[in-house]
Amino acid sequence: MSTPIQIQRLLIVFVAAALLAAVVPFALAQTNGGAQRFTAIAVNLSNVGRTGEGMVEIVVNRWSTEAERDRLVTTLLEKGPERLLSTLQDTKPVGYIRTPNSIGYDLHFARSTPGEDGGERITVATDRRISFWEATNRPRSFDYPFTVIELHIDRDGQGEGKMSVATKITADNEHKTIVLEDYANQPVMLHDIKRESMRR
Repeated sequence: MSTPIQIQRLLIVFVAAALLAAVVPFALAQTNGGAQRFTAIAVNLSNVGRTGEGMVEIVVNRWSTEAERDRLVTTLLEKGPERLLSTLQDTKPVGYIRTPNSIGYDLHFARSTPGEDGGERITVATDRRISFWEATNRPRSFDYPFTVIELHIDRDGQGEGKMSVATKITADNEHKTIVLEDYANQPVMLHDIKRESMRR
C-alpha cells in the first residue's frame, strides 16, 4: 500500500510530465514559427522613376530547416551566388510570392532572425528572377537567375523590404543566413508591409 508521501511524489511526477508535454510543442512552435502571410505595396524602380506600383503577397507555409539553411549558406560562401540556383531548386518549396503580373513563384527559402528594437529580419528566396522589378543601370546582381527578398519587420508586424535585383547578396555569419549587401543604402522596393498569422 502506498504511503501519503509516495502518492504525493507520484502526483508531482504526473503533473511535471503533463506540463512538459504541453510546453515542449509550444516551445517548438515558437522556435520553428507558424505559417505567415505578408502583403506589401511594390515599387518598380525603372529608369523613369518609381512606377508600376501594385500589391505583392508573400506566404510562408513553413520555415526552412537548419540543414536547408546551412546548405544554402555554405554554397554561397564556398561557391558564390552564381551557384545558388541549383541548390535552391533542390530544396522543397516553403511558400510562394505573388506579384502584380504573375500567378506566383515558389519560395525555396525562408528564415527569420532578430532585428532591431524587438523586430525581426526575414529573408526569403525564389529560384526565379521576378520580372516585375527593374533596376536602374542594371547592376551586375540583376543577372542573378533567382531573387532574394529581405523584409525588416517591426514589433507591430509592419515594415519594408528590399530585393537582390538592386544589390548583391552575402552571408550573415552571426545568424547564419543570406542577406542583402549594404541593405541600408538600397532602394525600398516593398513598402507598407503587413503581416498576419495563418491558421492551419
